[in-house]
Amino acid sequence: MINDIVLAISNFMYTYLLVILLLAAGLYFTFRTRFIQFRMFRESLRVVAERPDRAGTVSSFQALMVSTASRVGTGNIIGVSVAICIGGYGAVFWMWLIAIIGGATAFVESTLAQIYKRRNAETGESYGGPAYYIEAALHSRPLAVLFALSLIATYAGGFNMLCSFNLQSTFAAYSFYADNQKLMPWVIGGVAALLTCFCVMGGGKRIIAFASTLVPFMGGLYVLVAVIVVVLNLELLPQVFVRIFQGAFDFQAIFGAFTSSALMQGIKRGLFSNEAGVGSAPNAAAAANVSHPVKQGLVQMLSVFLDTLLICSATALMLLCSGVEPTEAAQGAPYVQAALSASFGQLGPIFITVAMVLFAFTTLIGNLFYVDNALAYLMKKVPSKQFMFVFRIAAVLLIFLGAGLSIDLVWNLADVLMGIMVMINVPVILFLSRPALAALKDYAAQRKTGRNPVFTASSVGLKEKTDYWN
Repeated sequence: MINDIVLAISNFMYTYLLVILLLAAGLYFTFRTRFIQFRMFRESLRVVAERPDRAGTVSSFQALMVSTASRVGTGNIIGVSVAICIGGYGAVFWMWLIAIIGGATAFVESTLAQIYKRRNAETGESYGGPAYYIEAALHSRPLAVLFALSLIATYAGGFNMLCSFNLQSTFAAYSFYADNQKLMPWVIGGVAALLTCFCVMGGGKRIIAFASTLVPFMGGLYVLVAVIVVVLNLELLPQVFVRIFQGAFDFQAIFGAFTSSALMQGIKRGLFSNEAGVGSAPNAAAAANVSHPVKQGLVQMLSVFLDTLLICSATALMLLCSGVEPTEAAQGAPYVQAALSASFGQLGPIFITVAMVLFAFTTLIGNLFYVDNALAYLMKKVPSKQFMFVFRIAAVLLIFLGAGLSIDLVWNLADVLMGIMVMINVPVILFLSRPALAALKDYAAQRKTGRNPVFTASSVGLKEKTDYWN
C-alpha cells in the first residue's frame, strides 16, 4: 500500500510537472548562456586543474570529486539497467539529452552557489548552496528551510536507502545469498552501515579526501571494462545505435504507456544520475576556493558530462553490446551481471560486485557531505559533535533499513524526494539567473583580455549584497 501511494505521487510529479520543468529550464539556460556546454567545454577542462591560491582550502577538483562521488554511484550502473529494462533502448537517448541540456542548468545553480556563498570567520573557508542563495537573494528563510529539509530527507533517507539496496542486490548472484535470501540483505546492509559510520565520523575533511582519492580510480577502471566489452562485441554497435534512436522516437509506445516509456525512464534515471537542477552539487561547489564564481560553474557543468555522457554511456553500451536482451524481470543488478557474464564468464559478476561496493561507498559518503551542509544552515552554525554523532547514527540506521526494502519502493521513494528538491530549486534558479548570467559575461570579458578572471560583487550589481565577494 505504501509503495502504491508513493508510485502514484511519483507518476503525477514526473508526468505533469518535472519533465516539462526540467526540459524547459535546461533549454532556457542553454540559449541564455549561448550553448555554454559546447563553446566553453575546453575552458571547463582548463579551470578544473587550477590550484587554490591558499594552501589547505578546497580546490575546484576536490569539489568536483565530492559532487561526482554522489553522482557516480549505483545510479550509473543499476539506474541505467533499470531504465533500459523498463523503458527499452530509447531510454539511453533521453538520458543523453537530459545531460546535454542539464549541463547549462548545473552551471547556473553552481555559479549562484559561489556568488552567494559565505565565509567561515574562524577558518576562512567558504560554504553555501541553494538554501543560502534562496535566503540571500529571495529573503525567504522559510523556503530555504524547506529546501534544506528536503535535501536531508532525500540524501540521508531516499538516496542512501536506495544505494544500500542496490549494493546488497549485487550479491544475489552468489550461492551464499541465494541460500539465505531473507537474512543476507540485512547482513550486507549492516556491514555497509557500519563501514559508512566509520568513514563519516571523521567529518568533512575525511569525506573530501576519501572521495577525491577513490572516484578517479574506480571511474577509470569501470569505463575501461565497459570499453573492452564493446570492443569484444563491436559488430553489434551499429545495430545498438539504430535501436536507441528508433526506441527514443517510438511515440506510439511513449504515449501508450508514458510512465514506463523510454522518455520517462530516460529522464528519471538521467536526473538521478547527473542531478542537474536537483540542488545538490551547489553545496559542494560553494566550498571551492576560486577567483571567480563562473570557474566552479564550469567545473560542475563538466561533472554532468563525466557522469552521464561518459560513465552512464559506458554502462549502456556495455549492456546493449553484450548480446543479452533486457527484460523487466532482470532490471537492476541481474541484467548487469548477465551482460558481463556473457563477455567475461564468472569474472563478470565478481567485477561488478567489487565495482558496486566502491561506487556505493563514495555515493553514501558524498550524500552525507551534502546533509552536513544542510544541517549547518538549519542550525545557523556548525552542529555540535554530540548532535552530529546522534544524527549520523540515525543516518546509518536508514542505510541498514534500505537494504531490506523492495526494489519498487526504494526507487519510487528516491524519485519523489528528488522531485521535491527539483520543484523548489529549478524555479528559484530561473528567477535568480540574472547574476549568474552577468557573472558569465564578466568572466568572458576578462578572459578575452588574457587575464585570470577575478570577481567582485559590484561587477554584477551586487555590491554589499554578498558575504564573500566584496
